[in-house]
Amino acid sequence: MIIVKSLRMRLAAGDHTVTVLDDVTLEIPEKQIVAIAGPSGSGKSTLLGLIAGLDRPTAGSIRLDGLEITTLAESEMARFRRKNIGYIFQSFHLIPTLTAQENVAVPLELHGDPSASARSAELLSTVGLQDRQSHYPVQLSGGEQQRVAVARAFACRPAILLADEPTGNLDSATGRQVIDLLLALNRDHGSTLVLVTHDPNLASYADRIITLRDGRIESDRPNASASAPPGNKS
Repeated sequence: MIIVKSLRMRLAAGDHTVTVLDDVTLEIPEKQIVAIAGPSGSGKSTLLGLIAGLDRPTAGSIRLDGLEITTLAESEMARFRRKNIGYIFQSFHLIPTLTAQENVAVPLELHGDPSASARSAELLSTVGLQDRQSHYPVQLSGGEQQRVAVARAFACRPAILLADEPTGNLDSATGRQVIDLLLALNRDHGSTLVLVTHDPNLASYADRIITLRDGRIESDRPNASASAPPGNKS
């Protein structure tokens, strides 16, 4: 599903160049839950953004479902991302002038879905916000905004769901609700789930934990003690 080979990312910083990612190679099969961990500045969010096609690497290859995305034109990448990738930002990135339902409907409308309004309402009910559909982001709590962002990311039922610190701005109780929701989407719809996180509780649910340090993979190990996802606990 996701194949990254010899990925490098270098950025100009004044009169010198900073290496953000250096020779990163990994494969993630479909339906797997992967946590990308590591200290601040290790390149986690950069790697996630490159997998999403939000930026282009300095060198290397990224293949998603057999398609090399690093050579796609921006318009082609946007179409591919809209159909195949859901992305959850740590800071929500909701459109402030749109209601919760309208925010969720945006990717559906861009996809030409005639049932965008009904589908967005259904998704908001799924994340427990059926009574907040007409509210604007400023009228929602942080946890509610993140749940809107999760619903929006999953609107087109993407094969790949990417989340950058999805619980980073939330209290523990609300963070747990978001974790349960993400794991349920993986379980019920088979989306491949890649999470950047500092949260050991969230990482504990991953099938696999990849740790970055100084832009390189320090470890890549299966999580033998992975917690049972919600609904599967004995």
